[in-house]
Amino acid sequence: MLTRKQHELVCFINDRLAETGVSPSFEEMKDALDLKSKSGVHRLISALEERQFIRRLPNRARALEVLRMPERSGSVMTRAATMPSARDDREVSTRSTPPAPANDVIEIPLHGRIAAGVPIEAFEGSAMLAVPAALLGAGEHYALEVAGDSMVDAGILDGDFALVRRTDVARDGEIVVALIEDSEATLKYFRREGAMVRLDPANRAYDPQRYAPAQVRIQGKLSGILRRYD
Repeated sequence: MLTRKQHELVCFINDRLAETGVSPSFEEMKDALDLKSKSGVHRLISALEERQFIRRLPNRARALEVLRMPERSGSVMTRAATMPSARDDREVSTRSTPPAPANDVIEIPLHGRIAAGVPIEAFEGSAMLAVPAALLGAGEHYALEVAGDSMVDAGILDGDFALVRRTDVARDGEIVVALIEDSEATLKYFRREGAMVRLDPANRAYDPQRYAPAQVRIQGKLSGILRRYD
């Protein structure tokens, strides 16, 4: 069951793809749905992803695919045709009230520094990091400050903030946060090599690291990088 805004958004995306072959931008979706900010679009897209109406295509900007369309009837929250009860009336009034302006910035936990070279102690301290909502996809996220240069060929530099989606599984070739022997974390490409797990750097000056599967736990997959310029 979709809300009215979710229904409007998936229809708008589908129509734009049919017309131009290109997904609409967050700004275009915000204007089309008369939303106050792009973070509202972000939340709608995440909800549609979770309900498997759309999916984001990896490694492509502004790339959305419509997996299925909602039914014309019965799939959108509408006001009851009959006289609502006192409780229903309160719910209708809440839904019909225009939403308060949302903030385009989301705060996620910042768990300290993570090695992009030799592993260092995992998750030092805890703070919060303000991140543009458009950089985050569906799911729960946290941030780690990158220490080292072993991922420079992947565009990940010392001092960057790695934005990580929590998960405990990964596919070959994905950049992950790997917790080694429950004490040290590192940011590397994840690969399986026979009965071993191989963590690959993106810098020829560093060698791959090989571990038994029991020594490695996936703590998340890289969603994006945030870089500050002084």
